Amino acid sequence: MENDLLFSFFLIFTSAAVLATVALYTRQPLIVAYIAIGVILGPSGTSLISDPTLIASVAKIGIIFLLFLLGLDMQPRKLINLLREALLVGIVSSLAFFSIGFCIGHLFAFSLVESIIIGAAMMFSSTIIGIKLLPTTVLHHKHTGELVVSLLLIQDLVAIIVLLVLTGGLFNAESSSKIVYVLLALPALILGAWLFVKFVLLKLLAKFDAFHEYIFLIAIGWCLGLAEIATLVGLSHEIGAFVAGVTIATSPIALYIANHLKPLRDFFLVLFFFSLGAGFNLELLSHVIIPASVMAIVILGAKPAVFRLLLFRVSQTTEKSWEIGFRLGQISEFSLLIAFIAGAQNLIGDNASHLIQATAIITFLLSSYIVVFNYPTPIAVSDKLRRD
Repeated sequence: MENDLLFSFFLIFTSAAVLATVALYTRQPLIVAYIAIGVILGPSGTSLISDPTLIASVAKIGIIFLLFLLGLDMQPRKLINLLREALLVGIVSSLAFFSIGFCIGHLFAFSLVESIIIGAAMMFSSTIIGIKLLPTTVLHHKHTGELVVSLLLIQDLVAIIVLLVLTGGLFNAESSSKIVYVLLALPALILGAWLFVKFVLLKLLAKFDAFHEYIFLIAIGWCLGLAEIATLVGLSHEIGAFVAGVTIATSPIALYIANHLKPLRDFFLVLFFFSLGAGFNLELLSHVIIPASVMAIVILGAKPAVFRLLLFRVSQTTEKSWEIGFRLGQISEFSLLIAFIAGAQNLIGDNASHLIQATAIITFLLSSYIVVFNYPTPIAVSDKLRRD
């Protein structure tokens, strides 16, 4: 087993390094390269890794760390200055994209629950692609960057609610007591975590802040520990990790923790996106290629148009409204996570899951091309648009 795991890691990361190089030369997001490696090495491709179950289990840690780091960045003051314009735009746009996804899912004869989950998966834009394609100067010093980050944070909050519904078992609740229990568990978890951070964790970090290894261990222990506690009270690892991040977001040490955990998160995220690709059944592609293509084309056209309309109504210029819309014109890694979790809980069938995955890959590719060729990015083709 140890040799099998080591060989699998060798295949994944060596192949990912090669394909990532090709992706960068062709101005593609690295996520697509990781998913492609999963398809190539998995059961639908060469079958060099025929049983990706173990990799998928390890890869889940990547999502836990991703949500922990999102929580670390979820400081309320980041949204205060833009609350009126960003909150309204974020919620109204999410409802619009949900309606589009639901209607197209229903049009292609998916069940009611499947159409609802497909609609939910269309609500979000990719945090990874949105931030990665923003130059640092735009990200930190321009109103465009502030709006993009604010909208992504609002979408992240909506995504957390969707994940709570999916992982809390609300679709499968046999009685109202289950729903009440789950709804009470989240505030209880937040309160308990906040009290522990305030009276124990921050005091330990302040006392031993000179020992960087200790801070690293405390951060990982807190993230994974609260993730496990969350499952014990009927929630999920992902929700627990997010709460763990939020409860220490206001601490001065939060930025240090976030910066030092990013490489670890990226390691596991490679495995997560690989596992998604390995689980993609190419034999089912013929069944979803038409609805996925229709969904992708509609989403790629609707997202910029909706954002342009909403942002223009809250005093943004037409040019900036279009730019923000195109930068947020794809669906999200959260969409892939929704498909992954909903499929694992048998809420949706293989066709619905593959529809979401195929739509994500298509929109990742085309949206990246649109942004790279038209707006300032760190990987722009022209020197005029290239900004670090």
